[in-house]
Amino acid sequence: MSDTVVSATYSDQAAHLVARIDQDRWGSVRPSFYETARVISAAPWLTGESRRIAYLLQEQAPDGSWGEGPEPYRLLPTLSGVEAALAVLRRGATSAEIARRLATAVDRGLAALRALPPAGPWPDTAAAEILVPSLVAKIHEQIALIARDEIPDLGGWRPGTGPALPRGYDQAVPAYVAQRYTAAGSLPVKLHHTFEGVAGYLPRALIPDGQGLLGSSPAATAARAAAASPASAAGAVAALEPVAQRYGGLFPEAAPILVFERLWVAAALARAHLPAATLPTLRKWASDIYDPRGVRGAPGLMTDADDTAMAVLVGSRVGLPYTPEPLDRFHNGSHYDCYIGEDTGSVTANAHALQALGSHLHRHPEAQHTYGPRTEKLRDWLIGQQRPEGPWPDKWHASPYYATQRCVAALTQYGGDHASSAVETAAAWTLDTQRDDGSWGVWGGTVEETAYAAQILLSTAATTRQPRHDRALDRAETYLNTAAGTGHHPALWHDKTLYAPQAMIDAEVLAVREMLRTRHGLNAQRTTPTDAER
Repeated sequence: MSDTVVSATYSDQAAHLVARIDQDRWGSVRPSFYETARVISAAPWLTGESRRIAYLLQEQAPDGSWGEGPEPYRLLPTLSGVEAALAVLRRGATSAEIARRLATAVDRGLAALRALPPAGPWPDTAAAEILVPSLVAKIHEQIALIARDEIPDLGGWRPGTGPALPRGYDQAVPAYVAQRYTAAGSLPVKLHHTFEGVAGYLPRALIPDGQGLLGSSPAATAARAAAASPASAAGAVAALEPVAQRYGGLFPEAAPILVFERLWVAAALARAHLPAATLPTLRKWASDIYDPRGVRGAPGLMTDADDTAMAVLVGSRVGLPYTPEPLDRFHNGSHYDCYIGEDTGSVTANAHALQALGSHLHRHPEAQHTYGPRTEKLRDWLIGQQRPEGPWPDKWHASPYYATQRCVAALTQYGGDHASSAVETAAAWTLDTQRDDGSWGVWGGTVEETAYAAQILLSTAATTRQPRHDRALDRAETYLNTAAGTGHHPALWHDKTLYAPQAMIDAEVLAVREMLRTRHGLNAQRTTPTDAER
């Protein structure tokens, strides 16, 4: 463990955060508009629909769109909202007043879709290439059916023209994917989380069986129930109702998120120091999560390299030195695929893998012949993914500050001299992009992104110490001390749409504030990583 002296405030706050997470069996994320609208469309038989319809109407923005983030991120939620409102109107089970409000919401939503930039650029969110064309097709189908049928109490209202498919998407993709796996005779687990995108294109024989949430997703689970036999609805009710109770009738994009949340919280706190009071709980988390066959982020998902690497890393930081052998199945020769069948790589998953391997080699130098060459290849692959101006991008987060912090942390610890230029370029980019109020942020200053940026500068402080560096950290500390604790974090994480893992962000901010408070002592320490950092 590090010799850092920890303030009572940090220790108390960390212990309180860990205890709160330990008592929550779902995880701290807000409801997802996209997911809730998909449940409205596919599962009218589920109790609480009036609450979900009210939420649909309340969440529409003044410009007619739905969702969080800038315009391109609002494409999928807005498609989901328009289609859900049309589905409710077609069912005709609402009051005349609600029906009129839904019709107005449809008109405004269609106008918002027409106003979106036709060519994006669209974010690399989960299965967008399937979900966007599928929803565009559903909207056109709903509009055609409404044009055919009379809807009571709307005075002859008919929806306008359906949305054009945005450039960059292919309308044939959902059917192609379904046909491909129909021919193969099975649907891979990687499509379970976004099953709603292909549900309408699959024969009933390929609809996944099983209890609980399909792919940890309420939308996928509701779509499975709608596409399967009527008897399957009972299982969907049993899976969906407890989630609805947790979220007041609404739904998050994944439930539960305990594995991701607990691993990332433990790793964040370890960067500052793990208070003694937290260690029994953190060790129990690590012991429960680690699996020699690989770790999955939530029930019903595939095992993945990111959660597996973090389980190995967190285990080492709490005194449970697990072997990184479960990562072997994800290695592709140069780096790690996040999961089997992945289309695009993740630098953050590979940064976590580099830390897991480096920590293992520190404790087991006899494994150098196996993991030494792999570590060197992984280091070189990470360096090669850096953009010329300094940051790293990643598919799991909208902000480059998250990915850059992960890569800098891994490369400063285990990259050696080969990584020094990349790390220095990243630090210079971080300094250049600080905002006037001391914050950092891709769309505006946030405490989350400021925490990542400050960690980048803290990681490089010993080798790039300069007055500008210190001033940037002073300003960051002032900003975080003022802005932290507001309780609401903007959604920056990628799933099907944007989301915010509240507890994980709280842990990052809490840890970096402690690191900033004690940084002068930290800067005087040796530059090699401590046991806790390894």
